[in-house]
Amino acid sequence: MSDDRREDARHGEHGPGRGEGRGEGRGAGRGEGRRGDRQRPQARERSAGHRSELRPSERARRTDPARLAAYTAMRDVADGGYANLVLPRLLRDKQIRGRDAGFATELVYGATRLSGLYDAIIASAAGRPVSKIDGNVLDTLRLGAHQLLGMRVATHAAVDETVALARQVNGAGASGFVNAVMRRISERAPDEWVAIVTDGIADPVERLAVRTSHPVWVTKALRAALIGHGAATAATVDESLTALLESDNEPAKVSLVARPGLASLDELEHDGALRSGLSPVGATLAEGDPGAIAAVRDGRAAVQDEGSQLLVLALAAAEVVGQAAAHERWLDLCAGPGGKAGLLAALAIQRRVPFVANEISEHRADLVWQTLSAARAAARDADVSLKVRQGDGRDLGEVEPEGFSRVLIDAPCTGLGALRRRPEARWRRTPDDVAALAGLQRELLTSGIDATAPGGLVGYATCSPHLNETRFVVSDIVKRRGDVEVVDARSLFVDASGRPLGDLGDGPFVQLWPHLHGTDAMFFALLRRH
Repeated sequence: MSDDRREDARHGEHGPGRGEGRGEGRGAGRGEGRRGDRQRPQARERSAGHRSELRPSERARRTDPARLAAYTAMRDVADGGYANLVLPRLLRDKQIRGRDAGFATELVYGATRLSGLYDAIIASAAGRPVSKIDGNVLDTLRLGAHQLLGMRVATHAAVDETVALARQVNGAGASGFVNAVMRRISERAPDEWVAIVTDGIADPVERLAVRTSHPVWVTKALRAALIGHGAATAATVDESLTALLESDNEPAKVSLVARPGLASLDELEHDGALRSGLSPVGATLAEGDPGAIAAVRDGRAAVQDEGSQLLVLALAAAEVVGQAAAHERWLDLCAGPGGKAGLLAALAIQRRVPFVANEISEHRADLVWQTLSAARAAARDADVSLKVRQGDGRDLGEVEPEGFSRVLIDAPCTGLGALRRRPEARWRRTPDDVAALAGLQRELLTSGIDATAPGGLVGYATCSPHLNETRFVVSDIVKRRGDVEVVDARSLFVDASGRPLGDLGDGPFVQLWPHLHGTDAMFFALLRRH
C-alpha cells in the first residue's frame, strides 16, 4: 500500500436532538347543518358496502416520519444491521433532521437497549410469551413501550401513534392487538412493571439483569470484572454493579479528539465543542453533527471515546529503554478502522518517529488509510515514514521481529465495555464468543511481543472488561514467556489538568468504567520486552 493510493471522502454519522411535529391524520368527514339537512353523498359513496371499504383507508392516520424511520431501523437491526450505521443513513435519506432525528435516535437506541425488560413487560401485558408475537409487531410494541416507560411522551400520544404505526406497517388486524397491549402497559408506572416482571426471581443478580435489561451472563461477567479489577469490594459490589448497568442504558456523550499537531482544542471550542476535563486532547459535543466541524471533516480531529484517547497517550508517555530507545518506531497492530491509529500517528509525527498501521481486512485497511489522510500529509511535510499495511497481525512478529519500540494491540473483543454505544451488542454476544476471541487475543499479544525490540513496550487494550479477555489473557502470556513483564500503568493515566486518575483498580492493569470515569470500559495492560 503506497502513499499514492486513492483517498475517499470522509463520512460521518450522527444525528441527534429530540423530535417534534408529530403528524395528525384525518378521519372521514361528516356533513354539517341541522338535523335532516345533510348534504347528499357523492355517487361514489352511495353504496354502504363501498363506504365500508373506504372507511379504514380514509380514517387511518399515518404515523410521523421519525417513528416510521425508527421502526424501519429496528427491522434492519433485527436482520443483522447495526443501529449506528442504519439509522443515520435512514435519517439522511428521509431528510429527518434536528429534534425529529433525535427523537428517532432515542426511540431506536432506547427500545433496543431495553428490549429485554420491555419484552418481559409486553409478555405480561399481552398474556403470551414474546416468542408467540410476530417480530415486526414486537418491534412496534418495543417502540411504543419505550415511549410510555422510558421517554417523556404523553400517554395518549404514545398509544395513538404506536397504533397508527402498527396499522401502517403491521396491518389493521395487528393494530387492534397493539392497541390492547399498549393500553394495558399504560395503566402502570415503570416501577410497578419492574416489580411485576421480577417478582419470583430469587437470585438478586438475575433480578438486576432483568431490571436493567442485560443478559444474565453479561451481568455476572461484569460483576466478576468489578471484583477482579478491584473496582468494588464485597460490601459495595452490588452497588457498583447497579451503577455500571444503569450507565450502559444512558446515551454516551459525543467525544472528540484533537489530533496533536493537526488540530487544537481551541479550534474545536470555536466550533461549539467543550474542552474535556478528562482527556488532555479531548472535547465533548453537547449537540449537533460532528461532521459539521471542519477539523473532523478534514481528519485532523475525530470522534473518539476519551478512554481510547487516554490509553494511547499512556503508551506514548511511557519510557522505552535499551535497543528500543535507540531506534524508535511505532506500530498499531490491529488498526482498523483507525481511531487509535489516528492519535498514535499524530504523536509519532510530532516526535519524528516512523509509524506503521497494520490491519488484516482490506476494507478496514481502506478506512485506516482514509482516517490517516491528514496525518499522511503531515508526515510527508515532516519527512516521517507513515505506512498502512494490510496483513495478519498474528504473523507480524515473524515478519518484523524486534522491529518496533512501541506496539499497540487494540485486540478484537466482545465489546462489552461499549454497550451504551452499541445498543444491539448485548443481545448478540454469547459466552461462546468470549472463548473464541480469547485464543485470537493470545496470538495477537504473542506476535506483538515478538515484534517489540528489547526495552520496548506493548500496550494491550480491549473494549471489554471481561476477565477472560483482559487480565487472564495477559497473565497467561506472561507466565509462558520469560522475556516480558507487566508494568504498572496507572501513573500514566492523567486528566486534562495533569492529575492522576483515580478508581483505576488495584494495578498493575488499568480498567476504566462508564459509571466511574464516564468512558467506555476500556482495559489496558502495559508490558515491557526484556
